[in-house]
Amino acid sequence: MITLSHISKSFSPDKQAVSDVSFEVQRGEIMVLLGTSGCGKTTTLRMINRLITPDSGQIHINGKDIAAEPAETLRRGIGYVLQNHGLFPHYTVLENISIVPQLLQWDKTRIKERALSLMEKLGLPPRDYANAYPQQLSGGQQQRVGLARALAADPPVLLMDEPFGALDPLTRISVRREFKALDELNSKTVILVTHDVEEAFDLGSRICIMDKGRIQQLGTAVELLFRPANDFVRSFLENQRLELELASLQLTDIWRFIPQQAAHNTGKPLPCNATCREALEALLDGPATVSCHGEHRQLDGTLLFNAIAAYKKQ
Repeated sequence: MITLSHISKSFSPDKQAVSDVSFEVQRGEIMVLLGTSGCGKTTTLRMINRLITPDSGQIHINGKDIAAEPAETLRRGIGYVLQNHGLFPHYTVLENISIVPQLLQWDKTRIKERALSLMEKLGLPPRDYANAYPQQLSGGQQQRVGLARALAADPPVLLMDEPFGALDPLTRISVRREFKALDELNSKTVILVTHDVEEAFDLGSRICIMDKGRIQQLGTAVELLFRPANDFVRSFLENQRLELELASLQLTDIWRFIPQQAAHNTGKPLPCNATCREALEALLDGPATVSCHGEHRQLDGTLLFNAIAAYKKQ
C-alpha cells in the first residue's frame, strides 16, 4: 500500500507544483493520476521513488516512511516505466530485462526463467527477440521490453509515467490490452500518470484528476462521470462523455431501468457485467438477452439508451 499525506512541492516561490496532496493506493489497485501538462501528476509520481523530495508531508510504502530508507534500496523495490522506455542500446532484450534481478543477485537460472516468462506474456517470443537489440525493435516492442524490465524483479510497487504516450494509437491500444491482462498486477500497487482520458478510464481502478497541483476529485470512473465534484471535473470530461459513459457503465448498473418483460431467448446472450459499450456493439446485430440476478430480460438499442438516461436522472 502507498499512502501520501499532505504532500506539497514548489520549484519557485510563486508557484506550487503540488499542493497538499493526500491519497492511498491499495495492493492490486491501479491508481491513475490524470490531468493536463503541468498539473502536478508527474511531480507527485517522482516524489514516491524520491527522484524529487517533497517540501512537506509524508509518503509511506507498506507502512514505512520512504524518507527513512536509502534511495537505492527503495528503488529496487519499485518498478518504473517511462514514456521512452530508457532501454540500454548495447544490451540485448534479455539482458535489458535481467538488469534489476542481477543487481539483486538472483540465481542466473531464475533470472533467465523470469525474463523469458515475461517476454511470452508480453507478446515477445524469446526465440525471435531474446538476442535482439532495442534498435531492431518497433516502438511497441521496445515499450513491451520496458514493461518486462520494470516487472522482472517482481516489485510490489509499479510506477508508470505516460508509459504508452510515445506509441501510435493502434499500437498503444494493443500494448495497453496486454498490460491489463497481466496476472502480475493482482499483487502490485500501481500508480500510472497519463493525460489521456480514455486510457485513464480503461486502466484505472480509481482515477485522481489533478489541476494546478491539487486534487480536484478522486474516485471510480462512474463516480467522476455521474457525480463530478466541481465544474472543472465536469468540463474536463465533457468532450468524451458519451464514450466514457458507455465504457464505464455495466449492464448491472442500469439493470433496474431495463423493462421487466421476459426475454424470448433470442439474440446474443449478454452477462450483466458487460459494459454498455459492449452491449451496444452486440445490439448492432439485433436484440440480445441479458442475464442478471437469475433473471433474463430482452434488450435492444432503444431500451439500452433509455435505461442509461434513467440512470443519469436518479
